[in-house]
Amino acid sequence: MDELSADSIAALGEGGALAQALPGFKPREAQQQLATAVADALSQRGTLVAEAGTGTGKTFAYLVPVLRSGAKAIVSTGTRALQDQLFHRDLPRVRDALGTGIKTALLKGRANYLCRYRLERAKGEPRFSSREQIAQFQRVVAWSGRTKMGDLAEIDALPEESPLLPMVTSTAENCLGSECPSWNECFVVQARQRAQSADVVVVNHHLLLADMALKQEGFGEILPGAQAFIIDEAHQLPELAAQFFGEGLSARPLVELARDALGECKDVQGALAMVQEPARGLEHATRALRAAMEGLPLRGTQQRALHGRGIDDALHVLADALQRLRDACAPLRETAPGFDACHARAQEFLSRLARWRAERDFDGEFEAADDDVRWYELTPRGFRFQRTPLDVSAPLRAHRERSHAAWVFTSATLAVDGRFDHIVERLGLDQPATLLAPSPFDWPRQALCLLPQRMPQPSSRDYTQVVVDTLRPVLEASAGRAFILFASHRALREAAALLRDEGAPWPLYVQGEAPRQVLLQRFRESGNGVLLGAASFREGVDVAGGALSVVVIDKLPFAAPDDPVFEARLDAVRRAGGNPFRDEQLPQAVIALKQGVGRLIRTETDRGVLVLCDPRLTQKTYGQVFMDSLPPFAVTRDVRDVEAFFAPECSDRNREGAV
Repeated sequence: MDELSADSIAALGEGGALAQALPGFKPREAQQQLATAVADALSQRGTLVAEAGTGTGKTFAYLVPVLRSGAKAIVSTGTRALQDQLFHRDLPRVRDALGTGIKTALLKGRANYLCRYRLERAKGEPRFSSREQIAQFQRVVAWSGRTKMGDLAEIDALPEESPLLPMVTSTAENCLGSECPSWNECFVVQARQRAQSADVVVVNHHLLLADMALKQEGFGEILPGAQAFIIDEAHQLPELAAQFFGEGLSARPLVELARDALGECKDVQGALAMVQEPARGLEHATRALRAAMEGLPLRGTQQRALHGRGIDDALHVLADALQRLRDACAPLRETAPGFDACHARAQEFLSRLARWRAERDFDGEFEAADDDVRWYELTPRGFRFQRTPLDVSAPLRAHRERSHAAWVFTSATLAVDGRFDHIVERLGLDQPATLLAPSPFDWPRQALCLLPQRMPQPSSRDYTQVVVDTLRPVLEASAGRAFILFASHRALREAAALLRDEGAPWPLYVQGEAPRQVLLQRFRESGNGVLLGAASFREGVDVAGGALSVVVIDKLPFAAPDDPVFEARLDAVRRAGGNPFRDEQLPQAVIALKQGVGRLIRTETDRGVLVLCDPRLTQKTYGQVFMDSLPPFAVTRDVRDVEAFFAPECSDRNREGAV
């Protein structure tokens, strides 16, 4: 054992630095195993893949050796919320406990920071659609005068999807760079400068991958100096990487380009006469294309879109509109940095559109399948065209090798039946060190898994009705306090309607009827609520204690058949001689199921019941792969064991009697 490993174990051990500084801290063997493995990777500049079961304390397990090592480190998390939690809560606690004076920095993508230039441009423009938007804008203006960091997360009342955000933030396309009159007080520039001089920088996967893919998001100047990369929630990385190593074009940036071009006209005499008609033409062409796509499925392949009636003509019109706006901005480039940026954006969008429209299934020279999947997605008022690479292992491998740094990939859900083959292949890793750190929870005592009997096949028309009927005695035994997670939004809405029609006595919180954080807050406060959610509630949700005592999963979470990228990946596995189900569909579904199951038990004192409704778990041979990948629950087929589990007089003997 090297010095860093020994030092990390001592800090996390009985009477160690964390036990002395943090009330309630308890040494955990699995946490120390993980810290040792991380320390070894740091010392050897190696690669580690580690699954840390719920309750392991993986954040402390990697922060302690990172802070002790003195290495310049990048810590990347799955979401902005986790990023904030890590930087504002976990990192300061560990740093103070260890008594180290290292410098830390939080860095987000530019869309999270106020752009002073765009804020000024938005003042006085008639772009607000409601009084609420006007009030929100006034709050942003008032906040802009007192903020030091410019992080929009500081404004509690500003929704994440607010249409106000594009008006007061910049993108890689519309940023004016050093030509901007607000460059010297730019919050993005200041955040990068802090990150450049810090020892530990906390980012999220979107920012990390955008930089890897050279999307100019924000911190290429600090990556070359990093000696260690800690990738938390690493199971998300391959799917996100596919987005960033591809490219997209959507309706909103097109409309924003048109409006930004018009906004620049007020400072340049004669510009409005040149720009107004092309800008309005671009807005009109964007809306006309969305209207032409109205009869299509919500997601589909490029071929499906191009063969739709009138869509190809609408695409031609959009390309012509982009070209006209680009040409209108060309003679104005010297008059204002904003026109130069609009010209560049129009050219870039024109190129992306041309690349997406190109029909290229095979490369004639090599007779190999085109690795990019071209597909579209529709929203109620917009669209997105995307080119997505099937395999991101090569660019991830290349970046990792160039870095000459230590890499640690960790999550609570990386292994399938105790093996890491699937994630290792998708990340392009070559014989990494691996660790399976089990959860310290007493699963047989704390939790029970119910596999209901006499369930119909998930494809049955009455499946959701049977699920609701099956759950009623479970929810009565638990007095609500449940998450019911659905494989589809259609099933979610159907179940919500059934429960309401039956007069369910518990307050129901249904995804889509309020923002996610609002639903969670109401659920926690209710004490007996039942929350109905879909895939987004499978991870990143932490409800500890008695408020959540039941997690229900209606069907095994196999990927939706309408996902064109996933279908293309299955075809690629088939062409390579593999088994699409065994090699791709099954591992992905196992990891997704583990994420949902992980919502149930969050602390050593939690107790709860997991209900897996899908009969394929007992009827299909692959069902055992799912069960073997889950914690060691006691398993029952009898709902009376659930009633006994929640009964006040329930004894340990009753619970252990479940088989």
